[in-house]
Amino acid sequence: MSVIEQVHRPSPWMRIGSVSKYLVLLVAAFLTLGPVVWTAITALTPTDPATQTSQFGFAAFADVFVQVPFWLFTWNSALVTLLIAAGQMLSAAMAGYVFARFDFKGKNLLFALVLATMMVPMQVTIVPVFMLVRGMGLADTLLALIIPALPTAFGTFLMRQYFMGMPPELGEAAEIDGAGPWKVFFSIYLPLSAPGLAIVGILAFNYHWNEFFRPLIMTISEENFTLPLGLVSLQGNLGSGSVSTVLAGVILSMIPAIFVFIFGQRPLREGLTAGSGK
Repeated sequence: MSVIEQVHRPSPWMRIGSVSKYLVLLVAAFLTLGPVVWTAITALTPTDPATQTSQFGFAAFADVFVQVPFWLFTWNSALVTLLIAAGQMLSAAMAGYVFARFDFKGKNLLFALVLATMMVPMQVTIVPVFMLVRGMGLADTLLALIIPALPTAFGTFLMRQYFMGMPPELGEAAEIDGAGPWKVFFSIYLPLSAPGLAIVGILAFNYHWNEFFRPLIMTISEENFTLPLGLVSLQGNLGSGSVSTVLAGVILSMIPAIFVFIFGQRPLREGLTAGSGK
């Protein structure tokens, strides 16, 4: 055996390390995808109550549309989620721009208070928020879900970091040409912050599309239920509903999130890695 072959030949420890790495990845993939695969198989093989036999088909998916107003729940979730995502993108961009580009008294203290809200769990603030919403006459409406969710501390922090990484000479040049503060923001800095806005929007969509706790507290009428809350009724009285029907509803509710992941993973990846090459 030549010297070059001896150098490039992997040692037994390297082989063991490679095998261990792939085993860990397989276990992680199984733990992640296993529940999803089981959900899909159970939804596609409903059990006949009379014969107690399972048969492959889409009967459970059809039962979802029969038992609950699925399209109404989907519309409510889409409306609430899209408005929250758009509102958070706008509010985070404007707040982050102010904290990054303007100097005013108490700015650091105010920003610290904004970040401190990230450490307060929702269960602590849900009662005061509900009282405020009820006082505004918005109880049991979709606005009760939308308005309180528009501010975002994480989005403000993220967009502030994006704007701080942009050269201030761009805004100064625009101001010399006669552009005002709003013109500088909307024409110069906001288009350049598209990767950060993509992160805020995608994370907001994924979170609020699957949100259950706030709709449970804020809404009472079925016509205002979002999809996660409305699908609970598929369980039936005391959980006596068909498991396949419940899981079929879960599969249907996952489809929009899957599409957002497929088409949004590239801007999300680019947003998370923006500036890493500096």
